[in-house]
Amino acid sequence: MIQSMTGFGKASTELEKRKVTVEVKSLNSKQLDLSVRLSNLYKEHEMEIRNLLSRELERGKVDFLVYVENIGSETATQLNQNILEGYCKQIRDSSAKLGIDEPQDWFQVLLRLPDVLKYESQEVDEAEWNAVLTVINEALYQLSAFRKQEGLMLQKLFEEKIANISALLTEVEPFEAERIDKIKGRITETLLKIGDFDYDKNRFEQEMIYYIEKLDINEEKNRLSNHLKYFLETLKCTSSGQGKKLGFIAQEIGREINTMGSKSNHAEMQQIVVRMKDELEQIKEQVLNVL
Repeated sequence: MIQSMTGFGKASTELEKRKVTVEVKSLNSKQLDLSVRLSNLYKEHEMEIRNLLSRELERGKVDFLVYVENIGSETATQLNQNILEGYCKQIRDSSAKLGIDEPQDWFQVLLRLPDVLKYESQEVDEAEWNAVLTVINEALYQLSAFRKQEGLMLQKLFEEKIANISALLTEVEPFEAERIDKIKGRITETLLKIGDFDYDKNRFEQEMIYYIEKLDINEEKNRLSNHLKYFLETLKCTSSGQGKKLGFIAQEIGREINTMGSKSNHAEMQQIVVRMKDELEQIKEQVLNVL
């Protein structure tokens, strides 16, 4: 079963001191294009996360985000009490000495002074990281489920379009014999207009056979039919990464349709070929989204 490269997954968990939320979304891309944004808490695990994403997602333009919300009483930023009191005393002493008013809003002044706020580095223990890793895997599972659901929709569309091309292929058959008769009649009529011009009838028959063989599309029809069957077989393949393969098959289908169009030399057949191209173009557009 095919999967789409488009998907979204989100999961979160509440730890003792913080809530961790993971979001991952992907769009179509020829290769794996990763954008990873992490809280500073988990920066040391970035390579582990990238390897996990590369292994699980294979292809696509992927945006991965982990953000943290503190829910405990402790925060990474603390007031440096001793320095704060020292600044406050100095400002009061200077105010009295210089004869100027003390600040109206003490905190607005004090919190802007150097080293009043201190930043404590937070450490992540193994238990917390394992909990975060579980949330990451849950978000990836949701993304994978989304991709599979989108893949089912794409598969139905492909099956419908392949069936349409196959039906159009059968519509070509009634015009083939008619086309050859018309071409033969047109050439004979042209020769008759020449008048008393003498020509070798055996040579004429040989040339006619050669000309008609050049316009024969049986080989193209057979190859096109085989490509359509192969496309459907690839859709049902259980291995991952069929997107590129389906793209190659679609190119081969297009090549046979184009050759049929160039050989048709018949208005109704050319109209059918145009309709085939329209169906194929829709397939090519959506194949870009297949993983």
